[in-house]
Amino acid sequence: MSVATDTMESITLRLENEAVLSFRGRLFSEAVWNDEESGVFTHHKLYVTDQNEHVYVIRKGGERRLCRAYRVSVRGERCVIYNGRTVTELPLDMLLLAVRTLCGAEGGMVMEQIEETLRSASC
Repeated sequence: MSVATDTMESITLRLENEAVLSFRGRLFSEAVWNDEESGVFTHHKLYVTDQNEHVYVIRKGGERRLCRAYRVSVRGERCVIYNGRTVTELPLDMLLLAVRTLCGAEGGMVMEQIEETLRSASC
């Protein structure tokens, strides 16, 4: 058993869309912040699964608690996104265009790194 496999854990998330998303993975990155003006606490986590997928989790607190999660996998030139209820599939180039647009980036080293990460997600 490899070290990467040893760090994997079973994770079950109960989502606001009333779905349950379960996977085996390890925490890759997380960020936490509190908006003092609105009083909303936000926690983002990014997991890498044992199937070489990524699961992005967003939890928000406040008056109304929510938990959303998206499992993202790359299959050839297509990206598959699953939110526990619905599967959305789109060409990888369309996802890269959306990322470029949302980031306001037209190219350069950062976009090359993002594209490389997305393309290697299923390796």
